Amino acid sequence: MKNIVIKLLASMMLFAFAFSANAVASEHEQVSTKASAHQEETYQSKPFSEMITGFLKSTGVVALVSPRADELSATGEQMSDFHKGLGRVIMILVTFLLFWLAIAKGFEPLLLLPIAFGGLLANIPIADIAGPHGFLGVIYQAGLSNELFPIIIFMGVGAMTDFGPLLSNPKTALLGGAAQFGIFGTLVGAVVLAHYGFVDFTLKQASAISIIGGADGPTSIFIATKLSPELLGAIAVASYSYMAMVPIIQPPIMKALTTEKERKMRMTTLRHVSRLEKLVFPVLVLMLAILVLPESTPLIGAFMFGNFLKESGVVERLNDTLQNALINITTIFLGLGVGSKLAADQFLVPETLFIMVLGIIAFSVGTAAGVLMAKLMNLFPGHKINPLIGSAGVSAVPMAARVSNKVGMEYDRTNMLLMHAMGPNVAGVIGSAVAAGVLISLYQ
Repeated sequence: MKNIVIKLLASMMLFAFAFSANAVASEHEQVSTKASAHQEETYQSKPFSEMITGFLKSTGVVALVSPRADELSATGEQMSDFHKGLGRVIMILVTFLLFWLAIAKGFEPLLLLPIAFGGLLANIPIADIAGPHGFLGVIYQAGLSNELFPIIIFMGVGAMTDFGPLLSNPKTALLGGAAQFGIFGTLVGAVVLAHYGFVDFTLKQASAISIIGGADGPTSIFIATKLSPELLGAIAVASYSYMAMVPIIQPPIMKALTTEKERKMRMTTLRHVSRLEKLVFPVLVLMLAILVLPESTPLIGAFMFGNFLKESGVVERLNDTLQNALINITTIFLGLGVGSKLAADQFLVPETLFIMVLGIIAFSVGTAAGVLMAKLMNLFPGHKINPLIGSAGVSAVPMAARVSNKVGMEYDRTNMLLMHAMGPNVAGVIGSAVAAGVLISLYQ
């Protein structure tokens, strides 16, 4: 009897479980059927014209003509309608102008093309390519805001530099030093303007802006990161723009300050520089920087490291990598990163435009100071210097030296000034790094 009761209870439990499972399944099937019917009804109820309208609203044309209200800048701030629309169109046209200068005129295409293309990408609406999570924003944070790319560029430039012309005629170093007058002259001018209320830059900001006068992009980025990180983007754009514009900016200044006779002046190599001298020089310069101005050693150290590898003659693979693969890769990323700051909301603002004005003044003054220093040196006995190479004292290597040579050959096709101009050119690199170190030491 007991076994019969147990079996009966078990059968009733199995029946109840099966019934419950069947009820749940039926209910789930009904819910799924209702959901599918609802989705189908929703899909069918959305007209095709509405889909087309939604697509058109997502296009760049509509975004430029009728900007979105919720679109933010790369810094996360609200953008004006001007910067969202007409400002972007203006900056896109500016990038096309840079393309033309790089391709048709040959103005430093290795530098100008990546910057211009980065600027074009940065002004594409909606995509937010230059934002914190866009690939241009990532590149900027990875190598520009932390000084990495400038240091690598200095290594590569050092590996491509020959100190022979400077060592064979050491007095040309004075031309590189004179060109730094543009840096300190602009600093004084900016401070005076700020004192009288024309601008609102602090002393640190004015110091960071003035370094543009050296026409040295890596140094400009380095000092801006230290003294004025909020102006880093504008300073980087101004500095690299003027480096690329050297063939446009410098010749009129050079011709205005020299006579035809001076432009035809010939120079000769004074002496042969031994390999030992070339090996000792970078180490000596670095040791002096360590003892006198440690703030400048990141840049000078990277520059001398690259040059020491080159002159050692025993690490050709490393030297070749620095001169070619590494510096080329870094130039691509650096150009795109700098170009990301050509976005309309960051470039078409009074602050950036004023930095551009101060930068061109600094660069012009530096060029003029180098030429005038050469003319002054020619008043004293000794080997004469063609004043055109004084303009190479700005540290746009080797662009400024090539411009000096080009202007000289316009008046005498056989007068080769390139190697002579490399003396003040490499001195200018060291001079701008030293100037940066001085400013950092004073104001940091």
